[in-house]
Amino acid sequence: MTRIGSRGPHWLAAIGIAAAALAIGAVSGVPGEGQAAAEAAPVNSATPTISGTPQENSTLTAANGTWSGSPTGYTYAWSRCNQNGDTCSAIAGATAQTYALVTADVGSTIRVAVTATNADGNAQATSAPTAVVSSAAAPTVTTPPAVTGSTALGSTLTASTGTWTGSPTGYTYAWSRCDATGASCAAIGGATAQTYVLAQPDVGTTLRITVTATNSAGSTSTTSVPTAVVTAPAPPPATGCPAGTGAVNVTDVTSPARLAIGQQTVTPGLITPSTTTAQLHVRVTACGGRPVQGALVFGTAIPYNQYSAPPEGTTGADGTVNLTMTQRSGFPASRHQQLLVVFIRARKPGESITGGISTRLLVSFPVSLRK
Repeated sequence: MTRIGSRGPHWLAAIGIAAAALAIGAVSGVPGEGQAAAEAAPVNSATPTISGTPQENSTLTAANGTWSGSPTGYTYAWSRCNQNGDTCSAIAGATAQTYALVTADVGSTIRVAVTATNADGNAQATSAPTAVVSSAAAPTVTTPPAVTGSTALGSTLTASTGTWTGSPTGYTYAWSRCDATGASCAAIGGATAQTYVLAQPDVGTTLRITVTATNSAGSTSTTSVPTAVVTAPAPPPATGCPAGTGAVNVTDVTSPARLAIGQQTVTPGLITPSTTTAQLHVRVTACGGRPVQGALVFGTAIPYNQYSAPPEGTTGADGTVNLTMTQRSGFPASRHQQLLVVFIRARKPGESITGGISTRLLVSFPVSLRK
């Protein structure tokens, strides 16, 4: 009893000190009233990615990935790695969200490290490597250009560019005229637009388009398959008539057009035994009533020998001609004659009298034997 009592005060003091320490620790580990719990730095849940073509002179773009902690900003650091995506080294000055690939990148892969920051700190995540960066190359065609449009004379043809690798920055066009099989082609002077209007020299040929695609590494050309053979519309049926209106020259009238005797009169208007001469007035037309100049006109009374048959006359610009007939011993043809029948023929000089575009007509004029 005496030994415990002699230690009592020291032991009790130690217990009190320990209890006080525990109390202080408990208080300091619990937020006080009115205090906010500390926020965490950003945490990456989906790694950053890189988009773009891994080819010299192309541009890569970094996507931030997905983060918790509501980042307020991001920074970027691009690295050049070996073909497996290892042994990476930072690319000096490459700290933007985009990166333009240069010659030094050819044969390497590229990775980007994205650092997300908020008020409580920052964290970094790195993308997977790109494919190996290739050298820049001139465009390569994957789908040849094609020509669309009707191949009838006067129609417009249109060329497509085709599809290409190498991201062409421009295209040029050159049209060629070929034979009916698409061979033996020759460039058409000045035909360098994407469209082409078919002209008369194209009839019976085919057309091809050569498209040249260009990028920073160079140019490549490729040619379409030939079009169908260019055709001319069927001409309208020939009329034999010259264009325009008004009088026509008989030399411009051809078959199947025909001459027509459009008007015929005789002076005097009544034939009598005292009519020693009679003037026959004839008008020749063609092509819908247009007067014909230069036609040869012949007329003779029937039965023959009533009046003389004058030589052929030539029509003037108004299409008319006058023929003078003289009474002969055969008139009148009978004691009861009431009509003088006249045969009239109009023809084109140089053509057969019985053919060509000539025409014939029987006409009659009144006769009175009482005077």
